[in-house]
Amino acid sequence: MDEKKKLLIREIEHWRRSRLLPEQYCDFLLNIYVDADSKAAGDSKPTILGLSSSSIKNSNWKIWVLILVLASALSFAALNFNAFELPLQMGISFIILGALYIWGGSKREKEPMAAQILLGMASLFLLFIGVYLMKLHGAEAPVIAVGYVFLTSLIWIITGLAARFALFQLCGWVALVFCYGWLLHHQLDTIDWITLELSWAPLAVLFCWMSWMVHERSKQIGLVFFLLGLIVWYMPELYGMLYAEKYGVQAIQWLLLGKMCVQAIVLFAWRKKWTVWVLS
Repeated sequence: MDEKKKLLIREIEHWRRSRLLPEQYCDFLLNIYVDADSKAAGDSKPTILGLSSSSIKNSNWKIWVLILVLASALSFAALNFNAFELPLQMGISFIILGALYIWGGSKREKEPMAAQILLGMASLFLLFIGVYLMKLHGAEAPVIAVGYVFLTSLIWIITGLAARFALFQLCGWVALVFCYGWLLHHQLDTIDWITLELSWAPLAVLFCWMSWMVHERSKQIGLVFFLLGLIVWYMPELYGMLYAEKYGVQAIQWLLLGKMCVQAIVLFAWRKKWTVWVLS
């Protein structure tokens, strides 16, 4: 989809939200552009990470040799990774990480699915290699591990914002929420149900309020904050499940059921409001 069509679709969505045109007219106009894009996409040949069957058939032997050399180098680095010194290990990790991020970023516009796969591989590699190196070199203190997860989460959020992928933003925020939960667990001497609810419920409301505040500027970020608020709402019960012997299985089940009912009632009562800034 070119920029002109994207601009027209955004304008049509704005007309519908502002009631400048009847909703059925806006749907009709949107269907015209979406159907045109779908037909254009259907006419294109399928590719795998940008490689079509014709490009593979007509490829030069030098490219195959280069791929073989790169694959051999990666295999050698992986098999002997533990034997390398820490600076070399970090250098290899940065090269692989940078290559995945650059490759994924270059495909963001033309092949969003391939971009998400590559950026997802880079994000998972970032989390894995950091934790692995810390364990390999004896830096296994919980504070260091959680601090690294915190920094990784920020990178995920920045990646999601730069690539405009909601899933990466949501994963980054969820990881930050778990870091917050770890901090609560280690800072509070006694955690009862009242403390748990007061530690999480206002945060869930805050994220939903932030969703409403930013939805006009960015529908995607608004959706991320809204989903995050729904997730955080259940964090006290998730924490209680980890310590069921302390809080009681029956108590957790009843609290979870009660909060599900409260959430369902609120979402139903305000469905005409939150659907406007989240789904329209």
